[in-house]
Amino acid sequence: MELKVWVDGVQRVVCGVTEATTCQEVVIALAQAIGRTGRYTLVEKWRDTERHLAPHESPVASLNTWGQYAGDVQLILHRTGPSLTERPPSEGPLLRGPERGPHRQSLPGYVLSGK
Repeated sequence: MELKVWVDGVQRVVCGVTEATTCQEVVIALAQAIGRTGRYTLVEKWRDTERHLAPHESPVASLNTWGQYAGDVQLILHRTGPSLTERPPSEGPLLRGPERGPHRQSLPGYVLSGK
């Protein structure tokens, strides 16, 4: 199935999503497709109500709970902060384990397209 997610004001379509697909998998696919690092969450928005979806949650199952209103619900990719490797110099050194670059891996079955 296709999952429509708003990213920076542009609707994107993630293909190959099933009921077993987690929000974390959708977030990773979108972040990699737009070439950005950082911490992200999916936000479910209906009218003036917003809810952050948990990483292990299924966005398809969440949308299905809306029944006839599911078409009115927007999923939005929201950046919640920098990745562990991104910090402004003013915040001083970051204490962490061995230096690693961003982990890049394609997720099979997930294709992102602009609409």
